Amino acid sequence: MEVKREARCSIIRGPMKTVVVGPGAVGGLVGAMIARSGELVSFVARGEALRVIQTDGIRISAPDEEFSTGPLPASESPQSLGSADLVLVAVKSWQVKELAPKLKPLLAPGTVVIPVQNGVEAADQLRAGLGDAPVAGGICHVISTLEGPAQVSYRGRPPELALGELEGGVSSRLRSVAEVVRKAKLGVTLSENIRGDLWEKLLFVEPLGSVGAVTRQTIDVIRSIPETRRLLTAAMLEIAQVAKGVGVELREGAFERALQRVDSLPAGATASMQRDLMGNRPSELSEQTGAVIRFGTEVQAKVPVHEFLWAALLPQEMRARKSC
Repeated sequence: MEVKREARCSIIRGPMKTVVVGPGAVGGLVGAMIARSGELVSFVARGEALRVIQTDGIRISAPDEEFSTGPLPASESPQSLGSADLVLVAVKSWQVKELAPKLKPLLAPGTVVIPVQNGVEAADQLRAGLGDAPVAGGICHVISTLEGPAQVSYRGRPPELALGELEGGVSSRLRSVAEVVRKAKLGVTLSENIRGDLWEKLLFVEPLGSVGAVTRQTIDVIRSIPETRRLLTAAMLEIAQVAKGVGVELREGAFERALQRVDSLPAGATASMQRDLMGNRPSELSEQTGAVIRFGTEVQAKVPVHEFLWAALLPQEMRARKSC
């Protein structure tokens, strides 16, 4: 299905200028791989990460290689970077709503803005701040960790992006983005139903993070104990129920695929929400676990497992917010 709106069908010709907003475990990794492929990449960053990117670049540690990009353009101000062809928004989900209007200086006719963080609300929050036309849907599948400022490691499979228009279908502009992603040796899927895919990822990553944070255990422990595994699967089924209630069509077998992914994760794996909560850092608890409860309330779906997980984890989240 081809998206017909002209503003969303432009093909970017020549080098694609990419701006990555947030050089964390996902944004730093994806941006570094695109930069290594020879594309023009700059970063919106701050603090020590900003200094390191400007002087040394981003260092990546992968299962079979290590590399450094060398110095790359970066600034705390989007305005100083100028407009871009592609804007990848990779900040934490709880930062998107406030950040969105500040990204307007990055826009030009034909700019595509793609959020790649966890959760199901970021794209609509970006639309509220930037307008509908620039924003498409995106998902990044990877187990990556920010080891230090501008230092990222990942485990398991290489990163893979899913891209799709929020109304459904795949446009010419997303095919242009996909070409850049493939050139960078990232996996890419063009999705006809990106909203469904966003909920399918939530079905996988939210229980992994919330149950992991409650039990304070890695996935190999969680999946090996029958009682804890049942807690995980019950949380997954609640998300599938809520997605159906809000009118999102999950692909057939979404629950089974999520469980297969859980079973295929390497021993020691954790989700970013769990790592943030256990590290006393603000997390995406509200944007993941809280979102399931909010949407569930709207459609009158019962989500007792998520109500328990929320109640159990909220004190940790509140402590982290107070200390930051």
